[in-house]
Formats: sequence, structure tokens, C-alpha cells
Amino acid sequence: MPLSLLRLRLTLVSLLAVSFLGALDNTVVSTSLATVAGQLGALQHMGWVVVGYTLASTVLIPVLGKLGDVVGPRLVFVSSLVLFLVASLACGFAASMGWLIACRVVQGMSSAGLQLMSQTIIAQVAAPRARPRYMAIVGAAFPVAILIGPVLGGLITDSWGWPWVFWVNLPVGAVALVLAVLALPHLEGTGAGRRFDLPGAVAFTFVLVALVLGVSWAGDPSAGLAATGAFAAAVVGFALFLLAERRAAEPLIPLRHFANRTVAAGTVISSIVGIGLFSITSYLPTYFQMAYRTSATVSGLVPIATVFGMLVSNLLTGFLASRTGRYRAFPIIGTSVGTLGLGIMALLPPALPLWVPMAVMALVGLGTGAFMSLIIAVVQNAAPRTETGVVTATVNLTRQVGSTLATAIIGGVIGFGVAARLPAGTDAADLTPQAVHAADAALQDAVAGIYHDVFAPIFGALALTYALGIVAALLLPHGRLSDELEPSPTHEPLSA
Repeated sequence: MPLSLLRLRLTLVSLLAVSFLGALDNTVVSTSLATVAGQLGALQHMGWVVVGYTLASTVLIPVLGKLGDVVGPRLVFVSSLVLFLVASLACGFAASMGWLIACRVVQGMSSAGLQLMSQTIIAQVAAPRARPRYMAIVGAAFPVAILIGPVLGGLITDSWGWPWVFWVNLPVGAVALVLAVLALPHLEGTGAGRRFDLPGAVAFTFVLVALVLGVSWAGDPSAGLAATGAFAAAVVGFALFLLAERRAAEPLIPLRHFANRTVAAGTVISSIVGIGLFSITSYLPTYFQMAYRTSATVSGLVPIATVFGMLVSNLLTGFLASRTGRYRAFPIIGTSVGTLGLGIMALLPPALPLWVPMAVMALVGLGTGAFMSLIIAVVQNAAPRTETGVVTATVNLTRQVGSTLATAIIGGVIGFGVAARLPAGTDAADLTPQAVHAADAALQDAVAGIYHDVFAPIFGALALTYALGIVAALLLPHGRLSDELEPSPTHEPLSA
């Protein structure tokens, strides 16, 4: 049955609060990492606070998507929220880096459930035409968290101490939990007669862990053999995963979904967000500090402009798609605008006023926001209601894996590219923005030119990635989102 307007609004408030918590958790924690590592005496393991969280979240995406279809999204959502709050409490009491990393892994696992089930619940309680608007509202949590997270994390760490970076989740999460228990309807799963794909889950976990370890070790010359072994293991594991999925009665990621043009094209379009934008955003401040010789504070204005453009476009296109029921034009326009913006970034000469690249990257954000949340609602509309969790997980998984791998690849290109071009006698290990800004004008010019020359082909490659997104968007079938909510689960096959 459709929800009453009051109950629907309470449900959306709960989902938005929880999505914001999950998105904010990583951005807030990143600011306090150095303080945490210093106080716990384990600076060499600092990166695993982030890697453990991200890896656990990514691994659990398809597992929890399938579980949501089997037992119902409400149960997975509430359980994930409780686990997230318990892990947040435990993180603040961490007495060692090992303890903190373990708690962050649990946080990452539960965060995957919150993100996925928020989108799955919207698909279950809202008519297809209303979903883009609701997806845009819940999806706005991510860009807002990027905008305020680092500042908020710094304020909390300096004012209250680093444990409160985690404990601040508790009051907001408790309110969201009460709202979830009261407002979320009981959404039936389809567990009867269905088997969980354990071999597929094990094989997928093995592949992703091996892949992430291989990418992590690839930048270390002394770990070349280990990286090669990890990549080889990932290839073998992927072959076993495909075999398991073909044989499973209820596969973790049903390969037959990709025979549907909407699902296949939508999955490619979704991956563009991770590969084409999320991967480069974290490197933008370094680029502008070196190539444009800005301070760390000023360099942060460019990613802020990018994310702000994404936020505006995400909300606008979500509301327009719900108003008209039409959706195909937005991914086409969005990928085209993103291609244009990144192409311009590849051609911009160095030493321009900072407002020029800020405006261009805001354009890239506007293009990306046009399909960031919308494409999830479109793909959900193409799948049977009994497989909403699985298809939602697939779209999110390609985005997250694409972002993880592209970020690592871009980092390697920057590291090796800059080191290979430095003037003789200049040590790449000592090449900090502060050192460059204090150097003579000749070295500053040389470093600015090097960073421009290294980043230009990266922007060009990302523009080509968005161009592939244009092709995928053009392959989306024409259609209109329905005003009717499917009343009961269906096992009808996917249609093109």
C-alpha cells in the first residue's frame, strides 16, 4: 500500500539523516587522521583507517543488496544503523590503531547497508515517477558532506578531541533510528524458496581484496612481486566468480540483468561518476597548489565549486524528471557537459586566474549531478521489484570500484610523472607546496609546468571517459516513469 504523506515524509527524513551520517563519516574522519595516528602511536598504519572502511563497504555492497531482497530492506536498514552506531561508539574508545581499524571495518560494512537500503526503500515505497525527486534529496547528502565534512572534522578535533569525530554520530543516528522504527513500513522480502549465493559472495570478496591490495602495492617498488601476485589472484578469482554466478540459482549479481539495455547502459553511466569525477577530486588541491601556486586554503575552493555544481544539478534534474516523467535527456546532457568541462581543463594553459578553472570544474560538477542520482532510479525502474536491492547494489558497486581503481591509477601517474620530469638535483620526496613556494622563481616555474604537463593528459583521459558515457546515455531506451507504485512483488523477466 502507498504510504500516507506524513509517513512518507518521516521516512524520507530518516533516510536523509542516515545517508548524511554515512557520507559525513569519511569526510569528517579524514581531517582528524593525523591527530588520531599520532596519539595512538601508529602513523604507519594511518591509511588503513580509510582503506579498511572503504574496502569493507565495497565488499558488502552486493551481499547486502541481495540480503535486502531476501529478508526485506527494512530489516537490513535498521540492523545496519544499529551496528553503525555501536561501531561509532567503539571507535571513540579505541586504545590502539588495531582496535580503531577493526571498528572502522565494522562501520564500513554497516555504511554499505545504510547507503543501499536507503535507495532500495525509496524504490519500494515511491512510484517510479516520484523516485528521481526523492533520490535527489537523499543523494544530496553526499555533496553536502564533502562541503562541510573537513571543516567540521577539524573543529570537532580541535575543540572536543578526536573521539567526538565518531561520537557525534550517536545523537543524530539515535533520532534517525527512532524515526526509522516508527515510519518505515514493513517491507516483505522474498526469502521463501530462495538461496543465498555464498560461493559468489566469497569469490567476490576475494577478488576485491586482492585487487585493492595489488593497487596499494603497485606504487611501492619493493612490493612489485606482491602486487603482481595480487593482480594474478584477482584475475583467477574473477573467473571463479563468473563461474559461480553462472551456476547459482540466485546469483549475487545476476548477469542476465545486463541483457537489459536500460540496466547495462545505466550501469556504465553510473560508473562514469566514480571513474571520471570522484577519482580526480582528491588531487585537485595539490594540482592548484603546484601549478597555480595557491595556498592550501585557496586550492580547496576548486573542489568546493565542483561539488556545489553537482549539488545544484542533482536536485534540479531530480525534480524535473519527477515533474515530467522523462529522464533520457538528462544523462545525455550531463555526460556531454562533463566531457566539455574536462576537455577544457586539459587545454587550459597554466597561470590563469583561479576563477577560470573553478568555473570549468563547476561545469563538470553540473554535468555529473544531472545523472548522479537519477540513473539509479532509472535502473531500478527496469528491474523486477523482487530484485531492487540487487540491481541497486550493482549500480553502486561499479561506481565505487571505478572510483577506487581510477584514484589509485591517477595517483601513480602523478607520482611517477612528476618525479621523472623534475630538474636534476630536486628530490621528489621534498617537493611540498610550502617548499616550492619558498623556492626561487625558476624552480617554481619549472614545477608549475611539470604539474600542468602531467595533469593535462589525465584530464583528457577523463574527458574520454565521459565521452563513453555519452554513448551509453544515447543507448538508453526512450521511456517515461510511471505514476503507479507496483502493488506487489513480481517475478516478470526484465524487458528492454
